[in-house]
Amino acid sequence: MEIRSTTDQDLEAFVHTFHAALGRFPDAPDTEGGGVWWAATEPDRNLLAVTAEGRPVGTAGAHTFELTLPGQVVVPAAGVTSVGVLPTHRRQGVLTALMRRQLADLRARGEFLSVLLASEAGIYGRFGYGPATYTRRLTVRRQQAAFAVPRAQGAPAGSVELLRRADCEAVLEEVYDRYRRTQPGALSRPRRWWALGAGQAPVARTPRYVAVHRDADGTPDGYASYWKDGDTLTVDETVAVDDAGYTALARSVLGHDLVDKVVLRHCPADHPLRWQLADFGAAEPSGETDWLWVRLLDVPRALTSRGWFADGELVLDVDDPFLGERRRHLLTVRDGKAECVPTDREPDLSLDVRDLGSVYLGGTAPSTLVRAGHIRARHPDAAALADTLFRAERAPHCLHWF
Repeated sequence: MEIRSTTDQDLEAFVHTFHAALGRFPDAPDTEGGGVWWAATEPDRNLLAVTAEGRPVGTAGAHTFELTLPGQVVVPAAGVTSVGVLPTHRRQGVLTALMRRQLADLRARGEFLSVLLASEAGIYGRFGYGPATYTRRLTVRRQQAAFAVPRAQGAPAGSVELLRRADCEAVLEEVYDRYRRTQPGALSRPRRWWALGAGQAPVARTPRYVAVHRDADGTPDGYASYWKDGDTLTVDETVAVDDAGYTALARSVLGHDLVDKVVLRHCPADHPLRWQLADFGAAEPSGETDWLWVRLLDVPRALTSRGWFADGELVLDVDDPFLGERRRHLLTVRDGKAECVPTDREPDLSLDVRDLGSVYLGGTAPSTLVRAGHIRARHPDAAALADTLFRAERAPHCLHWF
């Protein structure tokens, strides 16, 4: 078996092999060649596993993204996608070979972070990925959607305008880009994704209504993309650069007539809506799941790239069994900046690289993984110190699908 990079001529084989691995058939592109997820694929970043007879049996790809880290630091990140092996060749080492080659290629490109969305949570931990952001749905019955009177001074008033997705693509792109640069865990949506309608709504050209929020000066600073099916209104995603925009958009969709319930998809765990409603229990959370998984390819570079919000130092003994590496790092944080150097000092924490990926964005407390039996705290204060150091300015959240 050979693992090789693809070219433009391999696109059809790549797409059909991946779909066959899923037991599905590809959708047809629209008249402009877009509207399907693979329209945005990057052939030079895709891999094919090919038998000695030249038959493709496995795939793995990557997108070129930017990821926002704590401290509003924007860095390059490889978005791993399209990983699949034909049923006839599973459990024969094909997936392991693909993932090993891919990580080597990413390092050769100088990348220090890779991310993915895990279709099966049990697969990717062994390759060094850990769940780092989480998402859930909030469902509100229309008759329980009354807002409480806020007890603090509100933000300056804005306005909400209703548009169709086809008429506001530029606004969606601009607002999302502003939002993702300040939200830890958010990924970029490159221009070609919007132009090709690649992905899921509202990036896809699927018909949607869009409530656009404008600030007091008339500048768009938020949107909610939604559709109505029967008596249910479903919001694909709500994006806003501040809480005033979020609140105005929530009021807009929850005030829709001829609706029995409103389902808000992809809400972060710290979404304030439950506190804003007169009935705290009216917004029912459900479907909580992992979303973005993170893999560190260069631990010192990754740790010194993000922002930090407390001073201190930790010795981290990091094991990377998939790559056969185990290294001890002294992490020193002063005034929001970190230094990470090799050390022989006794460790404060011993952890797998997948666990470091989980805590990296601040969405998983190190102490949680200590209690779960995954991270070993070498002294009583180590977990609490790690919690303080690794926290982010707010919960990391990712909306982008890839």
